[in-house]
Amino acid sequence: MDKTLRGAAEMTAAMTILGTIGLFVILSGQDPIDVVFWRCAFGTVALLLICAAQGLLRRQMTWRQLGLAALGGIAIVVNWAMLFSAYSEASIGVATAVYNVQPFILVGFGVLFLGERITLTKIGWLAIAFTGVLLIIQAKPGSIEYANTDYALGIALALGAAFFWAVAALLTKKLTGTPPQLIALVQVCVGILMLAPFVSWSALPSGATAWGALVTLGAVHTGIMYILMYGAVQKLPTYLQGAFSFIYPVVAIFVDYAAFGHRLQPTQLLGAAAIILAAMGMTFGWRLIRPGKPANASQ
Repeated sequence: MDKTLRGAAEMTAAMTILGTIGLFVILSGQDPIDVVFWRCAFGTVALLLICAAQGLLRRQMTWRQLGLAALGGIAIVVNWAMLFSAYSEASIGVATAVYNVQPFILVGFGVLFLGERITLTKIGWLAIAFTGVLLIIQAKPGSIEYANTDYALGIALALGAAFFWAVAALLTKKLTGTPPQLIALVQVCVGILMLAPFVSWSALPSGATAWGALVTLGAVHTGIMYILMYGAVQKLPTYLQGAFSFIYPVVAIFVDYAAFGHRLQPTQLLGAAAIILAAMGMTFGWRLIRPGKPANASQ
């Protein structure tokens, strides 16, 4: 399979899985810091098993690779904590939509630090996708849902999470050739060390639903999803990573509706359509403006 097509398939699967993460965070019933810790803990187990099965634990990483992966881990952990906190302030759908300004930050990083070029056509598709995200944000649910929340704080947390995701993605770009399983393993181990002192050890999760949600967050949303995503990041140019990441908010909004009954407003549907169109346009290289045909020299 072509490298780009394989990366596209991996990113599509990763973003679809990621779109369900808010549901499992809510089902766990835990504070954001606790959720991130258990996600890292169960994710470590899953990734250790995967790496052992693939013989990757015998592979040595240089100190530079280890350092970059660890820095990426810090960024990822902060990203998770901020995003999970945003869910309870601005709802899963709205927080996820705002969070998806991350591709624009990543494209900017690519231009500033990787010397990547961006064409007017790519900017146009990103603008259309961004308009779709704005439409989703504007479709604010009823005020009752925000009675005891800080909506502005939720938006700010989601924006902060987007920034740290882009930082982690940029660092991952510099680890091309390093197995994504190992990168993810280092990152979740960093998360355990960072958050262990802050976990509510006296109020551990109780019940099958809470533990099941946390195990799923670790095994599926961390182990499987990050292998897919990091594999895709190393195969795709930055602008395509940004395009595919828009699958995530669309899935999250539909999951929010199916699980919690948050109805999709017409503007949300329009925004979702714009996001999908932009992702397809960038993936397949569609032109927003077709070049005019040259005049016939004989006329």
